[in-house]
Amino acid sequence: MQPDFTFAQFKTMTPLDAGNIWAYLLDHYADRITVKRRKPALENLERIFNATFKLANDVGFRAMNLRDLCQETGLSMGGLYGYISTKDQLAEMIGGVVRHATREVPLLFDTIADPLDRLEALIRSSIYISEILQPWFYFVYMDSRVLAPELRHAAKNSELYVQSLFADVIVRLPSRPPGSADLLASHLMATFQDWYVKRWKYRAADVTPDQFAGSAVRMMRGYLAA
Repeated sequence: MQPDFTFAQFKTMTPLDAGNIWAYLLDHYADRITVKRRKPALENLERIFNATFKLANDVGFRAMNLRDLCQETGLSMGGLYGYISTKDQLAEMIGGVVRHATREVPLLFDTIADPLDRLEALIRSSIYISEILQPWFYFVYMDSRVLAPELRHAAKNSELYVQSLFADVIVRLPSRPPGSADLLASHLMATFQDWYVKRWKYRAADVTPDQFAGSAVRMMRGYLAA
């Protein structure tokens, strides 16, 4: 695949999307989820997590409780316990989805040899996967500060992992501007985070994922290839 793939092309190869994410959760957390009928389980997982994102945005994850989640989803407390029993479990599962996506997507580009091409593929895929899973990325970025220490630590490590992927490619450039590769990678991370954290800004300006990714890549190439 060429490194300048589009959002439409990426959607045909992404390991997680809006359609299969509920199956991933059901299978990955099968030891925790006691509901065994697959169709209602998938439907209820979608209701639970969509309600979680709504409540987290409306009142904050710290303030919401499981009774709020029952009211929002229409599930009884017993029905909810078939999937999760604590808010920490919810946050753990959301973080797990983001970690899975950010670790699986880069594997798609292992065969790209040219460092700048590989960096372009990583930037584009990071922007595109965060567009597909925007509520999940947004939650991890905005609400991890109120989570238990081990969950906060996992969220930080997830971000540092993606940054390290960028840095590892930058140090392989035959010639690059002086300065820390980690710091340059951090600037790239901030660009991609701005996309999913401030999605409202780009939606209001009618900026598409392809336009944003193209601009980010041109900025990266213009600086690192100079």
